[in-house]
Amino acid sequence: MAIEKVREYFKSLGIDNRILEFDVSSATVELAAEALGCEGKRIAKSLSFNINGEAILVVCAGDGRVDNAKYKATFGVKAKMLTPDEAVELIGHAVGGVCPFAVNEGVKVYLDESLKRFETVFPACGSSNSAIEMTISELEKYSVYTEWVDVCKSWQEN
Repeated sequence: MAIEKVREYFKSLGIDNRILEFDVSSATVELAAEALGCEGKRIAKSLSFNINGEAILVVCAGDGRVDNAKYKATFGVKAKMLTPDEAVELIGHAVGGVCPFAVNEGVKVYLDESLKRFETVFPACGSSNSAIEMTISELEKYSVYTEWVDVCKSWQEN
């Protein structure tokens, strides 16, 4: 089970006691926000994509949506999300629990600018009923991200 991989990874860092597990599903932004009692935009959702046969993750704010033009300008290809089966195989986590921690070797993690407006965010921990609260600097550190990108829309506050 993927949460066990994340738990072991976090244990090696001394933060496994911070994993939150719920009696209800947190598989979507809305469900996670409800389980946590926070605004949906603070959920750090991990979206999985296929770029020329390679899997990547883009972690963005819960209210962000991928902007196809920005995505193509950044990655050079049209956005193509992984299927649920591909996510398990290529990322190492099932849809609903995909997170940027303890992913399969070779998976590049990108953090979207939409996250930078928050002090803390809540990414999943490998299951559809888990999360962890992290500062943005902790997310950078523990996700072993590749770089920050700007590929989302609909999140800018007026």
